[in-house]
Amino acid sequence: MAERRGLIVYSSKTGNTKKLAEGIRTGLAAALAETRIAAVEDSPDPAGADWVLVGFWADRGNADRKALNYIKSLEGHRVGLFGTMGAYPDSGHARDISRTVQAVAAEKNTVLGCFLCQGRIDPALTEQFKQLPPDNPHAMNEERIKLHLEAAKHPDEKDIEAAAAYWLSMLRPPVAEIPA
Repeated sequence: MAERRGLIVYSSKTGNTKKLAEGIRTGLAAALAETRIAAVEDSPDPAGADWVLVGFWADRGNADRKALNYIKSLEGHRVGLFGTMGAYPDSGHARDISRTVQAVAAEKNTVLGCFLCQGRIDPALTEQFKQLPPDNPHAMNEERIKLHLEAAKHPDEKDIEAAAAYWLSMLRPPVAEIPA
């Protein structure tokens, strides 16, 4: 079987996406030959990688600027996406983020999938939301406070295990069928 080399690139503001990237790498290590990991700021070269996973933190319904620019720089690669966000991963907002980021990656690449999980919201952003008038859709109300408190618990070990399992299933070569 040919070696399966990969590259995991991440952008992380509060450490959530870095933690998820490191967990994915650990989860893939035993099954896939070589997986490099780098911060997007290091402008990692994807040459020679069989696949590239790009991690981002959600910003205004899209990948953050640094991750988005890296995704746009990729051409002709097999690209997977993973991200952290304050929203619940089964929410409409999460589905919109996934579609938006995958569409950007699909412009010049083959998209392998997208994994999203909750992540701690930047405390400075929480403070900004507290200053908004009550009629603003991002104003802090009881439901939003609950969301922020739940997001602060993530990514947790279950999120990391789920992300690693997702990418392992997506990247593992298919088992050849033995003729009967």
